[in-house]
Amino acid sequence: MNFNKADLQKEISYKTSRSGGKGGQNVNKVSTKVELLFSINDSVLFTDEEKLLLNEKLQNRFNKDGYVQVICDEERSQYLNKEIAVERLVVLLTNALHKPKVRKASKVSRAAKLTRLSNKKMQASKKDNRKRNFDIN
Repeated sequence: MNFNKADLQKEISYKTSRSGGKGGQNVNKVSTKVELLFSINDSVLFTDEEKLLLNEKLQNRFNKDGYVQVICDEERSQYLNKEIAVERLVVLLTNALHKPKVRKASKVSRAAKLTRLSNKKMQASKKDNRKRNFDIN
């Protein structure tokens, strides 16, 4: 993952609008809601292979124009909302580019098998002993 916030900022576009919720008159006057738009296909930060992976993993995050869309209206400040939106985008891209380790199938050890079987035998003998006690009546 060869991108940082500063490089990402150059390729991001923002739309702002008035946000609902708390804030009193501020809500009615100031555009604090931030809609961050980022085009993966137009980006120079990622290789073609990374772009394919991002398009595949983030396909449900695209809007109709093909941009990744992150919306934030949590804070009363437009600046803080922009910062939060960028952080979310970075997390989104980082998680999408993460490749999990391939699981290697391993064999159960002989000692583990023997332990399991001996526990089964002990449990079975316990229950067997219970049966015999009831038959004595």
